[in-house]
Amino acid sequence: MKSIPSKNKSDIQKKETTRSITYRLPSNLVHELETEAMNNKISQNVLVKQILEKYVNWDRFGNKIGMIPIPRAILDSLGAEMNGDDINEIIKSVLPIIKDSVLFMKGKYDLKRCIETLEDYMRASGMKSDHRIEGELHHFIIQHELGMNWSFFTEQLLKEIFNQFMPNKNIKFQTTKNTVIATISLGSDFNEHDY
Repeated sequence: MKSIPSKNKSDIQKKETTRSITYRLPSNLVHELETEAMNNKISQNVLVKQILEKYVNWDRFGNKIGMIPIPRAILDSLGAEMNGDDINEIIKSVLPIIKDSVLFMKGKYDLKRCIETLEDYMRASGMKSDHRIEGELHHFIIQHELGMNWSFFTEQLLKEIFNQFMPNKNIKFQTTKNTVIATISLGSDFNEHDY
């Protein structure tokens, strides 16, 4: 099997400049951060950076765009009852919400910003995702672990989003009950973080 090089945000960005700052925090909060960092086998600096990145990329917008956390068990239960018509109705309702959210969070609605916002959402909600490039082909991998109906939903949603911006592009899917891989030719220089 051919290895597909992974393309992560850190691979794309140039060496970031950093600054040292100091914050005064309650001792119990510092202790919790130390414990969490140790349990995850990462430095406190890495943990705090991850927390702040999540806040800057997603959490600060969550309340403003009406996001509420939903337990996985509820989504799992709802997915078990969905049929094709339900999926189509949900997608019809979700697409304008995605557009409004991307416009609000990124200041413009285009394919790059839409993909980046979906990646931010998946990261914030704990879903595993990756974007890999193989020549001209881009593989968008989403692992939701919510069952086949949510895989069909994810597949259909991605088709609709790509079709908005690239109506004549062929998109191929590999789908299981937990994972969806969307493959589309976007060119070797396509980068959703560069706009």
